[in-house]
Amino acid sequence: MRVLVINSGSSSVKFRLAEVVQANGAMTVQPALREGAVKGIAGTATLDVSGQGQSRSTTRVEARDHVQAVRVVMNQLANAVKSIEAVGHRVVHGGDRYVESTLITEQVEGGIDALSELAPLHNPACLAGIQGVKAVMGATVPMVAVFDTAFHRTMPEVARHYAIPSDVADRHRIRRYGFHGIAHASLASGYAQFTGKALTQARIITIQLGNGCSVAAIAEGNSVETSMGFTPLEGLVMGTRCGDVDASLVGFLAEREKVTPAEVERWLNERSGLLGLSGRSNDMRELLRAAEQEGDRRAELAIDLFCYRARKYLGAYLAVLGGADAIVFGGGIGENAPEVRERICRNMAWCGISLSSEDNRAAVGLRPGSAAKISMEDSRPAVYVVAADEETWIAKETARCVRANG
Repeated sequence: MRVLVINSGSSSVKFRLAEVVQANGAMTVQPALREGAVKGIAGTATLDVSGQGQSRSTTRVEARDHVQAVRVVMNQLANAVKSIEAVGHRVVHGGDRYVESTLITEQVEGGIDALSELAPLHNPACLAGIQGVKAVMGATVPMVAVFDTAFHRTMPEVARHYAIPSDVADRHRIRRYGFHGIAHASLASGYAQFTGKALTQARIITIQLGNGCSVAAIAEGNSVETSMGFTPLEGLVMGTRCGDVDASLVGFLAEREKVTPAEVERWLNERSGLLGLSGRSNDMRELLRAAEQEGDRRAELAIDLFCYRARKYLGAYLAVLGGADAIVFGGGIGENAPEVRERICRNMAWCGISLSSEDNRAAVGLRPGSAAKISMEDSRPAVYVVAADEETWIAKETARCVRANG
């Protein structure tokens, strides 16, 4: 089955066109026929493209919004559009309505739109991607929504609830949904492929570190705990999100600053995290440079708090799992910042974690789907870096869903 994957982020649209092959009960995704991304939507947008027999190229494009960005993608694929048999879309928030990958109908589009208030930076972009493809391809080619929240549907009840009045929680469907599910599933799959160990026999902690950050505890292939909750704001320190804070801060700041609670929430989502702490950037590369070369103390604090919070969650999830076989780093920071990985794992010899400095420094720039071990041989748990391959996971889920509904 030839599948087009559309992965719409808040300011980008990634795409991949590939063949999904099923043989002997196993599903594999062939090397991409064409892949790339439109980046910098609503700003200085660029199109990166590569594929079989084609070297990577970058060009400036006009992309004022996600619909226009998808049109840019579809123009690139004009010669292949008629061969596409299914389209898979990453969708961030599925709420409690969509707990598995789902064929997209007008009703499903409406459901995704209704959930936009819980993921305002992402669900509208995902929906724009769906509508953009439909505008070009029509309604004859099946499209599938692959939800980030679906992976965490297996969390036990005790991990899903907040300690708030049950009638209020039930009335408004308030619970811990978790996010980055596609990334965490990909990291777990990459670990299993690299080590040859079955996920059903493993306890692993996956740490997804990028502009958005989260941790997941995975037992026997199922998510049993994760750091993000009702929205993607909870948990780790992130690029512009605060992560865990005292809930009373919203009312306190709204009163003292004479603004609405919604405005305070916007600050916590868009002006906090690494950006708020450092006062200069949400880019970890820039902060590491500023701390080392300029002695910027605010940048150093931002990095320290980022790593401290991740280490705190790592220790907590070791307790949740009763120990772990492996810790897996992924995401833009997790894959490419050895110093951050070292800081997070520092002083954790008490639980058996021991990094190899040489292997840790060498594990950067991995190609999607590949992995590297960065711990010493006697480290228990072992520590790995996996370059998450969300597009492969989405392609498999899309093919599975279409076949199951065919």
